[in-house]
Amino acid sequence: MIVLHYTGMVDAASAIARLCDPAAKVSAHYLVTEDGQVLRMVAEDKRAWHAGASHWRGLSNINSASVGIELVNPGHEFGYRPFPDEQIDALIPLVAEIKDRHAITRGNIVGHSDIAPTRKQDPGELFPWARLAKLRLALPRPTKNLMDPNWTEAGFLLALERFGYDVTDKLAAVVAFQRRFRPELIDGEIDGECRAILLALLLPKPRGDD
Repeated sequence: MIVLHYTGMVDAASAIARLCDPAAKVSAHYLVTEDGQVLRMVAEDKRAWHAGASHWRGLSNINSASVGIELVNPGHEFGYRPFPDEQIDALIPLVAEIKDRHAITRGNIVGHSDIAPTRKQDPGELFPWARLAKLRLALPRPTKNLMDPNWTEAGFLLALERFGYDVTDKLAAVVAFQRRFRPELIDGEIDGECRAILLALLLPKPRGDD
């Protein structure tokens, strides 16, 4: 897996200092600054402590099976803002190389909020997933031939769990799904658009962003 994060600290220097502090007990394999510098913090064959308590597609020990990438951004607590083009321009080849090197499927390139919906919001609704999806570096947001399957709430949650999310906390799971696949409206409500997007994602070939 590849897990994308934002640093959620006031600046890059503070984030780097914390990621290098053994007492903090947090680390990541790479950090990408807002001006496009890529820093390798932990070798890929070593475990980095970036995921925390998390779950995706039946796997709970995600630190043991993932590469963690931190993107410098103050996050929701310190003035969340769009990710600069220079930062994403540097991230894209990094993700592509890691994906190819480890044969990672695009469905296993996720945000921290996808794997820890009750605790995390990063990389957040401003992250340009569409840019990665167009290069097959993430799943696209389905946009074509959407059809509402009219699932019950329980049916939607079962489908969401099948897709990969931990649905123990219903609201947190729905919000995380919306933050990733319908960021313009994050209200925690299961509506026809959410059902249609999720159904399309469960198809063998998700459609959209092309």
